[in-house]
Amino acid sequence: MKSENIELKNNFYVAGSITFALRMVIGWTYFSAFWRRLVLENKLDQEAAGYIGEKFNHFLPNALGIKPIIEYLVLNPDALWWAMTIFTIVEAIVGLFLILGLFTRLMSIGVFALAMGILLGSGWLGTTCLDEWQIGVLGIAGGFTLFLSGSGKYSFDNWMMCKGYPFTNKKVFALLGSGNLPVQWNRFYKIVFAGSVAILFMTLFTNQYFHGGVYGTLHNKSVKPKVEVTDAKIENGMLSFTVNRVEGADVYGSFLIGITVVDKENNPVFDLDGKALSQLPKTAIINKYVAKVKPGKHSMIIPLGAKAKLQFKDVVFESKHSGHKVLLTDISGTVWESSIE
Repeated sequence: MKSENIELKNNFYVAGSITFALRMVIGWTYFSAFWRRLVLENKLDQEAAGYIGEKFNHFLPNALGIKPIIEYLVLNPDALWWAMTIFTIVEAIVGLFLILGLFTRLMSIGVFALAMGILLGSGWLGTTCLDEWQIGVLGIAGGFTLFLSGSGKYSFDNWMMCKGYPFTNKKVFALLGSGNLPVQWNRFYKIVFAGSVAILFMTLFTNQYFHGGVYGTLHNKSVKPKVEVTDAKIENGMLSFTVNRVEGADVYGSFLIGITVVDKENNPVFDLDGKALSQLPKTAIINKYVAKVKPGKHSMIIPLGAKAKLQFKDVVFESKHSGHKVLLTDISGTVWESSIE
């Protein structure tokens, strides 16, 4: 029995040493998020360009399963700031502790949870290589692997065990730190198989759900901007409608260069070009989320995930408008339209 325990200990010691590079890279991946947001720049400043809350808002349109949580946060800026701050601190702790090999298995659970959040929230993003989906699924697989292996020779977990600290002999340390997992070998193999199959299923399911990557037609919602136009109506001489950008790259907005109202014969009765849209007063735009629709230098900018009510008062809207439509023209030439109530 003693020789078996020694062999078991050696097995986990070797496994933890083999995954050293994986632990370093995953650790830096998460710690670097903190490093970028607070050391190199301050991306937790709500008033600064590049605020991380706006990036989070980009996840909203096509998130899987967690959309209500994202929407609640982007509707409540104070709660969003706290969530982003806590998220950043958790990433810093998880990343640093993984690099150090300190409480490795507990940190691997953190990696699994963070990666799952990335996958479900932003797995649909990525203009060329399905970037966020790959980060999510590889993070989940990496977290699971590090939980199974723990850390080996190059870790603080191993240093504490070599020092003979009493708590390292407890079952809870084996579950949260490193060393022999307190399970029988036949059960261990079942955990490895079941966990791996479940992660493979999650990988294939999300690949198909977000991108059609398993069967059927491939699609990428990050390539072309798409703006939904809803609730178009004219009341009391004012045109109002809601715009919601639900697709396209997250790194730049849709640039709206025209808003036109046409009658039932498609004759224009109201028209604003890019210059006019770039000079709209703030009262014409009522934003709902953190990512804001706003006038740009030569157009109106609609960031990914932004949702806003636009309203325009003009004498032309005081007459009958049966059969009228509103047309929105993107700089790419794409036109979105909606009938006016």
